[in-house]
Amino acid sequence: MIIDKNLKLKWEKFKRDKRAFISFLMLCSLFIVTTPAELLCNVRPILLIVDGKTYFPILFTYSEIDFGGTLPSEPDYLSNNFKNLLAGKSPNSPLFSTSKNNQQSFELDLDDFNKDEPSFSIEFNDFEDDEHPGIITQPNTENLIKKTIKQRDYWFLWPPVRYDYKYIPTDSITGNVVLAAPYKTFNERTNQTINSSWVDGHYLGTDDRGRDVLARLVYGLRISMIFGISIAITGTLIGCLLGGTQGFFGGWVDLIGQRLTEIWGSIPRLYILIILSSFLVPSVLLLFLILNLTAWMGIAAYIRAEFLKIRNFEYVKSAKSMGVSNFTIMRKHILPNALTPVVTFFPFEVTAGILALVSLDFLNLGVPSPAPSIGELLAQGKTNLQAIWILLPTFIALTTALTLLTFVGEGIRNVFDPKRNS
Repeated sequence: MIIDKNLKLKWEKFKRDKRAFISFLMLCSLFIVTTPAELLCNVRPILLIVDGKTYFPILFTYSEIDFGGTLPSEPDYLSNNFKNLLAGKSPNSPLFSTSKNNQQSFELDLDDFNKDEPSFSIEFNDFEDDEHPGIITQPNTENLIKKTIKQRDYWFLWPPVRYDYKYIPTDSITGNVVLAAPYKTFNERTNQTINSSWVDGHYLGTDDRGRDVLARLVYGLRISMIFGISIAITGTLIGCLLGGTQGFFGGWVDLIGQRLTEIWGSIPRLYILIILSSFLVPSVLLLFLILNLTAWMGIAAYIRAEFLKIRNFEYVKSAKSMGVSNFTIMRKHILPNALTPVVTFFPFEVTAGILALVSLDFLNLGVPSPAPSIGELLAQGKTNLQAIWILLPTFIALTTALTLLTFVGEGIRNVFDPKRNS
């Protein structure tokens, strides 16, 4: 109850810090908005109704056969072929060809071999009765096409952005797919003005491969924030375990643990990443595991110092004299009173995790393409300096997120600072 009361008082004090509290709300809003990125930026419609039947392409994978097509693969919902399929326009087929060659009868003449004998022909009347023998009746292809075409009612519910992070469109209304600008530009070669990429639904333009920049930015922010939070959580847990063990037992355990920590911390993790990436396939999981090898060291030092101090308090000695196990003492009596550095440094650990991922992606050592990445967008912006729509929004989004995290961290530090609370 005392701990709950203290936390409640600290939370009230944190809310009085307007800058930190507003930054916290903005960060939560940013995380909530980017987490369901598939609902914001997706090449698949959220809802599709065809002839009264409801489909959810954003949740389930359908084939073209499910919509009356012939291909077993998933359709391109943005393509004109799929729209024609829903409209009842069948693809071109020799069956529906109305050329003159198809209107001629199939006939095999023997006049070249024997002129005295009549020609030998195979006619349709040999297989079915007809009132006019010898006359070949052709099927009415126009009626056949009309019977094949079936007009259907369909309705789409699209996300706000009709592109995902890896979709590359095959055509464009503006005629420009790669590095399409979100504003009007002038082509000096053709002396023509190119319309804004807003016409094609690219609200922040496209990158050097034709992918939507806004979609990659939203997906990249989600990955960066989740990655940073995950690194902070696992690093804190490992640091509390190792640092708490050293601080509680002290002696040789603390001495050996400190020397091993110093040796391990002297190895640059960038070299470890390069070595492991040379024979392992780079992935988000691999980066997560590699960065966790050293992410715990900072918090472990603070937890160790807190445990070394608190283990000599009277209530800890009383618990030991009563026969309480060491693990219970560490978990129930020492750790709750040593959480100040953990809570204070958590936002800064998230910032460090985000910066680590962005740096590795910028150096092309992070997640492989076509995975969305803030660092990869920054690298594209550096390569294509004329494409300001790539570099500027990415830089603003990254610096805004890191600045908000810094403000939150400072607010938490001020709340838990004993000098300010005295």
